[in-house]
Amino acid sequence: MKLTILTDNRAAPGLTCEHGFAVLIETGGKRILFDTGQLTAIDANCRALGIDLSDIDIIVLSHGHYDHTGNLADVLRIADRATLYLHPSALIERYSIRNDKPKPIDMPETAKQAINGLPKERVVWVTEPTRLTDGAFLTGPVPRQTTFEDTGGPFFFDPDGKTPDPIEDDLSLWIEKPEGLIVLAGCCHAGIVNTLDYIESITGQKRIATLIGGMHLSAASPERLNRTVASLANRDISRLIACHCTGQAAVERFSKELPYPVEAGYAGMVVESANE
Repeated sequence: MKLTILTDNRAAPGLTCEHGFAVLIETGGKRILFDTGQLTAIDANCRALGIDLSDIDIIVLSHGHYDHTGNLADVLRIADRATLYLHPSALIERYSIRNDKPKPIDMPETAKQAINGLPKERVVWVTEPTRLTDGAFLTGPVPRQTTFEDTGGPFFFDPDGKTPDPIEDDLSLWIEKPEGLIVLAGCCHAGIVNTLDYIESITGQKRIATLIGGMHLSAASPERLNRTVASLANRDISRLIACHCTGQAAVERFSKELPYPVEAGYAGMVVESANE
């Protein structure tokens, strides 16, 4: 198993960063692209790293926000054999509203058109836990069980802010390895605690070898951050790699208070597992 971060808010020297997320996963004999970033970073970084996306087998959209679905039309054209996995709600119009100013945050229109133009055999609508390949799975929609987690922002289906967006399309991915699960989150709008609880309920596995991805804690309340730290501290996790929207304050708290290594992810970072 090899996981390479292609797009993130931070980047290794010589690579490009942006507010977005994309990860290449090579596992089970398949190449999986998890999200496609926002702007040009994925193209620039693939060129710099010598990565060819034309032979991608699977494309996963963690949810339908612009910073995870930019470049999708180009990627679908390049990877013209790839199967796309996403929740049906990923295509819905949506907004964030701050200071009474609505901002469209849904996927680009070019991405929607590209999805609508795909033959039906190249699209899998994920509404429940779903197998991608040997040992790799998607959560499907994550039940919201905790009392302290929310979507992480002022998200709505309409520009007037009348209909809250629960971001039901939020999906995470896990890979089963002998040393434990590798859990990958895009933004984790469902909440990282909800997500880990759900994966554990499905797999029965408590051991997490690596927890990696965005956790959308940049605007978390003190109560949410405190309770998230407490929950993560009590789990059997070997390594945490915080990316994208996790937030600097959360990363600092994790580094100080969690009893296992915590790192900030970046474009160009590689995570490997030699065990089969």
